Amino acid sequence: MEQKNTIEVFGTINKRETVFTIDDKVEPGTLVFESLEPFPGYYHETPFDTKPIYMYIALQEHYPLESIIRATQEVEKVFDEKFDAGKGFLTMYEKTYYVLRVRHLNRYELIGALQKAYEDNGIHFLSKNKKNLKEKANIKVVKFFTLEKIDDGIYLDLKERFHAYIELPGYSAWDDFDALSNRVKYNWRESKFDAAVGSFYHNGRLREFVRIYSNKLSLEYLQELKKLYMEKVK
Repeated sequence: MEQKNTIEVFGTINKRETVFTIDDKVEPGTLVFESLEPFPGYYHETPFDTKPIYMYIALQEHYPLESIIRATQEVEKVFDEKFDAGKGFLTMYEKTYYVLRVRHLNRYELIGALQKAYEDNGIHFLSKNKKNLKEKANIKVVKFFTLEKIDDGIYLDLKERFHAYIELPGYSAWDDFDALSNRVKYNWRESKFDAAVGSFYHNGRLREFVRIYSNKLSLEYLQELKKLYMEKVK
């Protein structure tokens, strides 16, 4: 039964991460980036028992979102291991790569097999032209959200642990958002969190939000964070 305050929406998340190229366990000759710290603002309070696998596999071309979704649904039928995949854009050195964002994969040994399964369903990967790269990248992920509204402008992610979303009054480009989050964190005395910026479309309106990543996502924690973000918006 659907929960009373549950909504399913389409949107995007923008963040900045340090990524590096990997060669082991991937399809030979393909360009695969791994995130060094998927939630860099969280520092050492990470709730993970082991390092999560967050990868961005460069695509040969700009595939429509429906092509990525269709291929993913077919891959899920034959791939025995759990994973989550989505469409994204990774930008560094003023160059943007179309990427398949992959997470929740249990073992690195599965990367090559997963790539092969996508290739069998018409999604092909970019030939490698960079080696031993480690650099900060701006990343945009296109995804669907399943959210529970727990207060005015505050949502919990029902599919991703430790993820919550707080509505912001308006759009912020990454640099402005990063400055805003730094002002908030400077005045925040509770448990640390990682922040990313994004938007989703609901009830005829595009809603801007800050994605909060923390294992302390009580309603009171999020209400206090929302109050502080509202105070620090310029």
